[in-house]
Amino acid sequence: METLFTSRIFKVVKKIITGRSGRSLERHVVIHPGAVVILPILDDNRIVLIRQHRVAVDETLIELPAGTLEPNELPIATARRELIEETGYTAKNITSVMTFFASPGFVHEEMHLFKATGLIPGPTALEDGEKIETLIVALPQALHMIANGEIKDAKTIIGLYWLKLEEQKLR
Repeated sequence: METLFTSRIFKVVKKIITGRSGRSLERHVVIHPGAVVILPILDDNRIVLIRQHRVAVDETLIELPAGTLEPNELPIATARRELIEETGYTAKNITSVMTFFASPGFVHEEMHLFKATGLIPGPTALEDGEKIETLIVALPQALHMIANGEIKDAKTIIGLYWLKLEEQKLR
């Protein structure tokens, strides 16, 4: 494995694999430290989403709060930190839901989904480059926003559909 590029958050490496033909094939992989996604649920069951401009796609997306793991930081600590930073909410309860890969075709980024409840409002702690506003919606409205293309972020779609499945189990 050869490192081709290193940034503050990720690096790009070249890997050589053996194809079915026996030939050596070159693959480029983005190595990412991992991230968390938080599904914040208010006491009245509404969901706290955020609107955030994403430079990579040059669009403002509607998403669940999320963030990158810091070195030696446990995912649950990242979830608590990012929830406060991006929404201002502190959670009394944060539980792990699942882990998944965001785009395993070329990115090694494992995402940890957490459910946050018992939310207490407070001030945000946005980073310098972040422009974020909160959007509070009921689950049916959020699912409608997926259906009509307003929500296009995969981690958010995964989190919201997980919640829908959980609610169906309770019926």
